[in-house]
Formats: sequence, structure tokens, C-alpha cells
Amino acid sequence: MKQPNRISHQLILLALLLFISPVRAAQPTPDFTLKRLSGENLRLSELRGEVVMINFWASWCGPCRQEMPLLEALYQRYRPLGFTLLGVNVEQESTKARKLAKELGVSFPILFDSDNQVSKNYEVAAMPTTLLIDRDGNQRFIHQGYQPGYEEAYQEQIRLLVGE
Repeated sequence: MKQPNRISHQLILLALLLFISPVRAAQPTPDFTLKRLSGENLRLSELRGEVVMINFWASWCGPCRQEMPLLEALYQRYRPLGFTLLGVNVEQESTKARKLAKELGVSFPILFDSDNQVSKNYEVAAMPTTLLIDRDGNQRFIHQGYQPGYEEAYQEQIRLLVGE
């Protein structure tokens, strides 16, 4: 049986990157302040200078649950390079989200957008929706939904942004 070569793997990954999250023109990201799981407020603009991934999710969303452990792995791997991940839960009631975050053992900040104002400002239309923001606070990539393999695209985009 013939093994696929490295070039075909690279072409497939490039096609995946272009299909699911085209590079956006640098666009300033709307600032927000939300409550953390721990009860403190977190303001996005305080993270200027870091590469930030914002993942909008809900406990009832199957793909969100599937993606969470993969996001945790990315957070652990790239955090020392100036990367942070914000999990923004969009449910009005936070009980199930709190339980799921604990159950999955996520260590990245979980925030609560219970009135969906931040979700509206970011025009979130699918669960999950994931954004990548550069060190200057500009939104560079967006992913709507989740399919297995997206984490490879996330990783490539994180590497690109932390290297800038």
C-alpha cells in the first residue's frame, strides 16, 4: 500500500486552513468585560500583547464538548509563548457550564456572556465559534462550528501569530 507523501499532507492542511478560516484583513476586536468562573471580571483589552483565542461555546453543544479537551491541550502547549484562550459560555444559566468545565478539567479562563451581548457584538452564528486575535488586538481568523481536524488549523494559526 502506498503511503501518502509529506507534500500531499501539507496541501491537505493548507486547503483545510483556507476553507475553514480565511485570513481576515486586520480588524480591531471589540473590547468586552465578562465575569470569570472564579467570579472576577476579565477585560479583553488587558490581554493586549498576547495572542488570544476566543471560543464561544455552550454545554448543550456536542461539538463544543468534543473540542474542549483539544483546546485545553493547545492552551497548555502555547501558553508559555504568549498565548491565552478564553472560553465564553453563552448560556443564560451558568450551572451546566460550570459543571462541564470542572468535569473536563479545563484550566483556561471560562467567561460568562449570559445576556449574549458579547456574542451579538461578535456576530456569533454557530456553536462553537472560535476567533484568533493577534498581539495588537486585531481579529485575524474565525472558525464557525467544529469538525475533527480543525485543531490542526488552530495550531498552525497560533504558531503563525505567536511568531509575528
